[in-house]
Formats: sequence, C-alpha cells, structure tokens
Amino acid sequence: MKMIMAIIKPFKLDDVREALTPLGVQGLTVTEVKGFGRQKGQTEIYRGAEYHVSFLPKVKIEVVVPAAMVEQAMEAIAKAANTGKIGDGKIFVFDVERAVRIRTGETDGDAI
Repeated sequence: MKMIMAIIKPFKLDDVREALTPLGVQGLTVTEVKGFGRQKGQTEIYRGAEYHVSFLPKVKIEVVVPAAMVEQAMEAIAKAANTGKIGDGKIFVFDVERAVRIRTGETDGDAI
C-alpha cells in the first residue's frame, strides 16, 4: 500500500476527486493548508494598501491506494490539478506499513 499526498490549488479539489473516483478510490482526506514554493507568495491590495502575502492557501489531499494503482492515481491527480501556471502543487508518495479499519477490524488491503 502507498499513501499519495498531493498539495494542490483549492479550486482544483473537485476536479481531482472526480478524476480519482473512476479508479476505484473510495475515500480521501482533505486538509486546508498554507505554503509557498517558487511562486514566493503574492501581492494583494486591501482597502487601498498593498500587502505581500507569503503563504498561499492550498489543499492537501491524502489517499491510500494499492501499490499497483499508484501510477494511475498520480497521473489522474496531476492531470486534474494542472492549470499550467506556477503553484500547481506537488505529489508525494509514501509507503504504508499497516492499515486498520476501526469499525470492522479489517487490516491492510481490506481496510482501504
């Protein structure tokens, strides 16, 4: 099993979820986060004053999939989250040693 963590622009969340659903992904975790990378923040105007915002709002998606599905899921996320502009995000993949579904006690592959 692998955990895919993707940091994307917030308005692309529904597109990514819709891209993962046909692959058989039954659930994912979403967290609102802030960060910066190469785009180095942005300048905004509020009540006539200019402010530099260093940390931009992003969404972190975490999903656990079987190892055989990692490439498909990564491609689906990358395609759905892509705008072609700086700040589209990143995808990370981690090994998952164990998983337990609390309600039923199912483990590992059966738990996802």
